[in-house]
Amino acid sequence: MKPILRPLLLLILHCLAACCRRDPIIPIQTGYPVILCAGDSITAADYPGYLQELMDKNGLLVQVINAGRKGDSTAEYIRFLEKSRIVERINPSWVLLQLGTNDLRIDSHATTTEQFKKNIESILDRIERHRLPDGSIAQIILATIPPIPLEVRWHFDASSRLRVEAEINPTLRDIARRRGLILADNHALFVNRPDLLPEIHPSKKGYRALAAAWHRILAPLVLSAATRKHKAQ
Repeated sequence: MKPILRPLLLLILHCLAACCRRDPIIPIQTGYPVILCAGDSITAADYPGYLQELMDKNGLLVQVINAGRKGDSTAEYIRFLEKSRIVERINPSWVLLQLGTNDLRIDSHATTTEQFKKNIESILDRIERHRLPDGSIAQIILATIPPIPLEVRWHFDASSRLRVEAEINPTLRDIARRRGLILADNHALFVNRPDLLPEIHPSKKGYRALAAAWHRILAPLVLSAATRKHKAQ
């Protein structure tokens, strides 16, 4: 491909993706405590559904809501939160946040690490400003992002892969430490099992493994919250 055509093609693909993008469909709330899954296309795909299955199987009465946005960078997700007011509308008890893969793209999504840090902090600030009906705030679990496999070409290059471990995930770990957030090391999950991440998105088994990883963190938190509520009644 001629060098001049590649940027043009990437721009066309980006515009087509933006036109096809849809806001998440917010289901009718059940009245159970809400787990809000926030992120990009890795979230928008299968793992929230599998997470709900695991919660149901273990008798944990929660509603998992998928607020993943295909193709979103952190800057785009800020705009989505502002426009949709999804946090304010559904009052989540827990927010699972995994964002950053699209910030590593080499097209118009490309984000410096410093700006990425500001964007993540802005998202966290917005979530933490909202008060639930009982006066509490949502508990946020912040995740590292998966590696970018060598086989992935479109939108990413070698520098994107290097930045995952050298810049983006260290930034996320530092933010979690400073803010006292639980960290979900989803990067380690896929580094240890590369077969679960054949492309930029996990395989079906990979999504189930991702849901199980979230469940291991969430189940004790959900159970503890239910116990406290029962004792207070």
